[in-house]
Amino acid sequence: MTATHTTERAVVVKRVDSGTADTEEIRDLARAAGYRVVGEVTQTRTEDPGYHLGEGKVTRLANKVALEDATTVIFDNQLGPYQTYNIGNELPKGAQAVDRFRLILEIFGQRAQTRKAQLQVELAELRYELPRAEAKASLAKRDERPGFMGLGEYDETREEDIKKQISNIRDELESIEETEQHRREQRRESGFDLVALAGYTNAGKSTLLRRLADDLEVDENDDLHPDLDTTAESEDRLFTTLGTTTRRAQVGKRDVLVTDTVGFIQDLPHWLVESFKSTLDSVYRADLVLLVVDVSESIEEIREKLVTSHDTLYERNQAPIVTVLNKTDVVDDEEVRRKREALSKLAPNPVAVSGKEGLNVEELAARIDAELPDYERERLVLPMTDETMSVVSWIHDHAHVETVDYGDQVVIEFEARPAIVEQSRAKAGDLVGASA
Repeated sequence: MTATHTTERAVVVKRVDSGTADTEEIRDLARAAGYRVVGEVTQTRTEDPGYHLGEGKVTRLANKVALEDATTVIFDNQLGPYQTYNIGNELPKGAQAVDRFRLILEIFGQRAQTRKAQLQVELAELRYELPRAEAKASLAKRDERPGFMGLGEYDETREEDIKKQISNIRDELESIEETEQHRREQRRESGFDLVALAGYTNAGKSTLLRRLADDLEVDENDDLHPDLDTTAESEDRLFTTLGTTTRRAQVGKRDVLVTDTVGFIQDLPHWLVESFKSTLDSVYRADLVLLVVDVSESIEEIREKLVTSHDTLYERNQAPIVTVLNKTDVVDDEEVRRKREALSKLAPNPVAVSGKEGLNVEELAARIDAELPDYERERLVLPMTDETMSVVSWIHDHAHVETVDYGDQVVIEFEARPAIVEQSRAKAGDLVGASA
């Protein structure tokens, strides 16, 4: 589903095992999807296997939906297929129950612009639907009433269709990833270091990308790297970045490509993470990962997000990780110091910045330079030929050239990534062989 819901009225619901239910995030998610939140229902109790909430609370929920003339009930919890069915039977006619993950998929569907993002959303939707199709088949065999309320109409071939579609989408995503991996290798061979921004939604990754990027250089290199996106939104809303945005930055002597990726989200089920894992390949295959966190959040929130982020990254990531404490413009220095100390085991030696105000971005750039793979120094002696000039030009484009002496021979000294040094040696060997 990709339509917005600006005219639809929604009641948000949240159940917690203990403590007090906080509905701020689910309200933000509902608004991000375009719903108008007109009420809420919360409950503190263990999960009811049949209705998720207690049956009495479901009755009060149905009354609330009728009173507010709402069309949708949005749970900040995961509902099982049978729970969705049972709750749907209790709601006023025409009202539907949507859980947290169905809502997230709606938002993803609205924001997906590229073919890859659209495929990932479709894959996640199919994985979400599969157990519900199985539940509808089970209900049909028990001769339950048609319609299945929140589960939708029954189609006996739907299960097989879903499985076939999932297989086809996986194949297409694998093909796209092979193409993107080839591009990453081309970038490295062109002398670029690859830096990825990771972290939760609204941590400020897109804003930080704009601070690091050299916008004009992206445009100048459009033909060389046609997949570079020259825009990176930095709105204060959830899931602004669904795909990836890559921009060029000059960090010390280095040419760096910085990629902003889809934000992590709390409490995502395995099937949803799995659907979007190809988006994270930009992180897994980077030379350095900047893990961005919102330092204005509580220590408990930051700690929980760091743990989850590390779990996600360490599964396949091999690059060093630098934690960036962003949004220092909204907290004082003492609070930053206190949080830095409290989080030192999870985030050793973090860099504190404000992407919005540009504070301390120079220190971050210096840290990026220090953490990226070391450059190698090289000195080549080349014969003086017409072909040599093109090799010298290539080295200028792909390395940091220190000196070039032109005489009977050309002597060039430079620093570069090991792969570029290796390529330059091969080119030099070809020149020497051709002039012999």
